[in-house]
Amino acid sequence: MIHPFARLRLLTATILIAVSLSFSSCTHSQNKENIMMDNYKHTNELINESSPYLLQHAHNPVNWHAWNEKTLQLAKDEDKPLLISVGYSACHWCHVMEHESFEDEEVAQLMNENFICIKVDREERPDVDDIYMNAVQIVSGSGGWPLNCFALPDGRPFWGGTYFPKQKWMNLLTQIAEMYKSRRPDLESQAESITQSVNNDNVFSSLEDQREFT
Repeated sequence: MIHPFARLRLLTATILIAVSLSFSSCTHSQNKENIMMDNYKHTNELINESSPYLLQHAHNPVNWHAWNEKTLQLAKDEDKPLLISVGYSACHWCHVMEHESFEDEEVAQLMNENFICIKVDREERPDVDDIYMNAVQIVSGSGGWPLNCFALPDGRPFWGGTYFPKQKWMNLLTQIAEMYKSRRPDLESQAESITQSVNNDNVFSSLEDQREFT
């Protein structure tokens, strides 16, 4: 028969061991999370999103933003064109372009300096995908993913395409950035023409009005 005080000591020892193991486990887990975060050189605003596809781009050197009111206002405040890149997790060429271009420091610098870059998950926002897919099909005659569309700060598209190899993408970024500075009226005219061509003026004009895009 175990003495009552012996039982108490045994129970106390068991609790202390359990607490100690629990604390050790939590500490190890927290340290592991900190180490994982420290391993990333870059972290952008997509780290706050829930979409698995967007989270895949959260550590790109590109300063990706989500599609929301804050981002559009930022484009207006900085007077920069939008670069809207749409894709989804199972898209092979989306991952290829990410590896070739969006993970590249030189490409990211061009994108960050000249554009407000937005990543969109087409499975999360099919409405946004539909708008810019129509625009790209008008411009290029075809569509697909990754979908990369350039637009004025108010969201009206003026040019776009799908997959671009790294060097071609860099050349395109440079050309459009220069055109935005020196031939902006031409881009605004192009944006107006595309908007009318898709016969969706209400959708494009409501990009400002809806704000939350719900």
